[in-house]
Amino acid sequence: MTDEPGGAPAVPSPPAAPDLVAVAEQFALGAPVQAIAPLGGGNVNDTYLVQLVGAPGGSHVLQRLNTHVFRQPRDVMRNLLAFTAHAERQLQAPASGLGRRWEVPRVVPLQAGADPWLECDGAFWRMTTFIGGARSLDQLSDTGQAREVGYGLGRFHRLVSDLPVDQLVDTLEGFHITPTYLAAYHRVCAASPPPASPELRHCAAFVAERQRWASVLEDAKGSGRLQLRPIHGDPKVNNVLIDAASGAAISLVDLDTVKPGLIHYDIGDCLRSACNLAGEEAADWRAVHFDTGFCAALLEGYAAAARPMLTTDDVAFLYDAIRLLAFELGVRFLTDHLAGDVYFKVRRPGQNLQRALVQFALAASIEAQEAEIRAIVAAVMA
Repeated sequence: MTDEPGGAPAVPSPPAAPDLVAVAEQFALGAPVQAIAPLGGGNVNDTYLVQLVGAPGGSHVLQRLNTHVFRQPRDVMRNLLAFTAHAERQLQAPASGLGRRWEVPRVVPLQAGADPWLECDGAFWRMTTFIGGARSLDQLSDTGQAREVGYGLGRFHRLVSDLPVDQLVDTLEGFHITPTYLAAYHRVCAASPPPASPELRHCAAFVAERQRWASVLEDAKGSGRLQLRPIHGDPKVNNVLIDAASGAAISLVDLDTVKPGLIHYDIGDCLRSACNLAGEEAADWRAVHFDTGFCAALLEGYAAAARPMLTTDDVAFLYDAIRLLAFELGVRFLTDHLAGDVYFKVRRPGQNLQRALVQFALAASIEAQEAEIRAIVAAVMA
């Protein structure tokens, strides 16, 4: 993932800086390069804003994909092309329907060459159009913002709901398959000493008490109650672009993780990201709380865009998704702590353990409010 919850994967340092202008000029820009500057704070891909002469707001985004994380970058690009082509067709259709601005970053072709990406000196480059007049939010401040984030995810899902999943490659096999993460956790536990600290014992007990239902979504998929659809894969709050003037959601970006999956992974992960107002790095994990007001607003926004595509079974498993995704991420953080912090980057010893405690506290808060959350789902999706 380009910037997974809790931090980016621990990957090697990027190669030396190339001549960015020379790279950018390999693409069909339409105007000379005026300036290139770093864009955003992602820790996996190297991202730059390319400003063109006559376009002072910036018009293109240049990225060097991290091929240690994305080992098949051509498949990532093919998924992106399939998604953008389908979404553009849907947006141009007379019955696209929602009557609001929505933009999809477009892939910029090369000056020469059949494929719209550049491979040179061991690096993999791509360029997309820049969506101007927008901002992203690292944390929500009110339910109005939560509603717009929900709308953004719902609009994305609705746009691609009829894109056949066989047109997409699963570029991240095992992603959000909770039983797979649990199996990895047990393998690490078998090679680790028994938990010594009270925090580790708490985490071990938390997992043991809940692992029996960790396959709930996969079981529903296996029985045919839930279907694979195109998903975003990483719909955290700051991947939704908000119109700087109106405050309305206008795009969902960071599309490297688009793949086949269950939309429940996206919905649960988005709510996990949005409704923990203490943040994923909360110092006092005991104070972490799942905010049901933000949950209701986000689901209202989602339903406004996507309710027509949801089946009865889709709605029936929404609470399970909300509960499961926080638990799943906690298991992943705990596993990485026990393994020696080999995946998620840390700035201090014990940080992944603290992150696990935060996610488990969030899952416990969700469980304590199950009746209210189910009532919210029923009311919003009625």
